[in-house]
Amino acid sequence: MVDLRWQAAPDGWRLGETAVHLWRVPLAQPPEVVARLHALLAPDEQARAARFHFERHRRQFAVARGALRTLLGGYLGVAETAVAFTYTTHGKPELPGADLCFNVSHSGELALMAFARRRMLGVDVEAVRELQDAAGIAERFFAPSEVAVFRQVAPAWQPQAFFNCWTRKEAFIKAIGEGLSHPLDRFEVTLRPGEPARLLTVDGSAAEAARWRLAAVDPAPGYIGALIARDWEGELACYAFRP
Repeated sequence: MVDLRWQAAPDGWRLGETAVHLWRVPLAQPPEVVARLHALLAPDEQARAARFHFERHRRQFAVARGALRTLLGGYLGVAETAVAFTYTTHGKPELPGADLCFNVSHSGELALMAFARRRMLGVDVEAVRELQDAAGIAERFFAPSEVAVFRQVAPAWQPQAFFNCWTRKEAFIKAIGEGLSHPLDRFEVTLRPGEPARLLTVDGSAAEAARWRLAAVDPAPGYIGALIARDWEGELACYAFRP
């Protein structure tokens, strides 16, 4: 589990060719901060925020997208409002023509944002909670080997094992850009609490899995996170977003 000191913004916003930067973004912010971040959003993003039924979800979207614009502006050396997105068929935002890659996830009142240069990467975070039918969900979505490991875990540790597996799988399918349209049982990850995070196979290939580096992240009490990147051998630096 990666539990690094969450630092302030990197000096000069330098992001090396081999590095990955991971940011923790608290979504519960004072009204004045929410308003300031909301003002950074493009008209289509503000319209999207307004479509959320609950104020909590409008706030969370505005803070997350405003924070993303702030961080991208720092790395690109442009104003937050000058950041322009295109969207994939799965709705994932991208930067056209830039060598800066990023991925975003949020759960509850926390978001994680990962950044790298010319590198496939994915991140996921989940609030740990009791699930009524965790075993049934595992049977439906996980690979048979993962289900077998999950059933061997003591009941008290099963929530952690479940979300270990879920976040690692989500991070991978986000990295390859396919979302949940990619069957989760076509690749295998470790999930047992205390065991190092690893991608074991991809479509039965251990060689392809070995090209990916997977890290379990402890972002905050009550949350589990995962970060994955392809052909990544450099450093991981963790930062705390402070608006």
